[in-house]
Amino acid sequence: MGTQPVLTAEVAGDLVELRPGGAWTAANVTVLERLTDSVETDIGGSEAVKMDLKGVSELDTLGAWLLEKLSRRLGSAGHHIEMVGVAGHYIGLIEQVRRVNRRAAASLPKPSPIVAKLDDLGRSTIGAFGEFIVFLEMLASLFLAVASVIRRPRSLRLTSLAYQMYRIGWQAIPIIVLITFLIGAIIAQQGIFHFRRFGAESYVVDMVGILVLRELGVLIVAIMVAGRSGSAYTAELGSMKMREEIDALMTMGLDPVEVLILPRVVALVLTLPILAFIGSMAALYGGGLVAQFYGGMAPAIFIARLHEAISVTHFEVGMFKAPFMALVIGIVACSEGLRVKGSAESLGLQTTTSVVKSIFLVIVLDGLFAVFFASIGM
Repeated sequence: MGTQPVLTAEVAGDLVELRPGGAWTAANVTVLERLTDSVETDIGGSEAVKMDLKGVSELDTLGAWLLEKLSRRLGSAGHHIEMVGVAGHYIGLIEQVRRVNRRAAASLPKPSPIVAKLDDLGRSTIGAFGEFIVFLEMLASLFLAVASVIRRPRSLRLTSLAYQMYRIGWQAIPIIVLITFLIGAIIAQQGIFHFRRFGAESYVVDMVGILVLRELGVLIVAIMVAGRSGSAYTAELGSMKMREEIDALMTMGLDPVEVLILPRVVALVLTLPILAFIGSMAALYGGGLVAQFYGGMAPAIFIARLHEAISVTHFEVGMFKAPFMALVIGIVACSEGLRVKGSAESLGLQTTTSVVKSIFLVIVLDGLFAVFFASIGM
């Protein structure tokens, strides 16, 4: 059994003599690390340090490395290091350890800005393609689940579907009505304020009616549903993924898409057009109130002008978009929920990602529909 290791320091003017002794082996690593860390405070501002190793009775690779690491730290602090008294059979080990990690790390060449930008563009493109693949996989899974329900109608979980429609639709009506009412009122107020300069206040009715029925009514409702219900879907499925409830469903032989995702997406597709209709009516009502109290337009005149300005086509265009927007919101929200890992940070990140992606895709989809309907004359 080796002797207990020691490390003493004697100060003589500008010279400090370190005397390690005992067994400097791996068996005493805890003591050795404490000794090498504490001895630096004893050296102070001395210029030279002499390390006398004649008291070391046992030395292995770990002990030699701790001594070498101590000498390197002292050398970096500006001290001149001299090592003496090394036993003959330890000289080779000391020299071998001294040559470890002596070469400076090779500096990586700095890439040009153009190459860096192209690299970022390539990575972004690959990431976007991967997200598109995830979207398509979830869409395909939904179609398979729908096909399974068509073959076996009793497998559709009507209770879950009704509950999700209640949550998404009925509970969302107050906030939908309030926001769309305010949007319609603001559009009408700004239109009257600016059109009044040209004596064209009556055209505010055309602007409010067409904007609300074709674009803003369904778009505002879809954005609100994405933020309200889409985030809830992601959080719910993510929490179930973290608690391994989805794995438990698969173990029991149940399809998570058919049990959890299909009722939610179907509820969205059925409910969003109804909410869009209610929101559009609330926005028109808000525009009519502002036209009456701010623009002096009687309700009968507002309704008559609205009847002349809009047609069933405008209403059909807006309602046609709603199911597709709902499908996009549901697929994104559910796919992001299934991508949650095992931490709360991952849950928050995927929920945020779900809302941002849903809103972005809803706006892109609205733009694509606008181009499509314009091209066919609707």
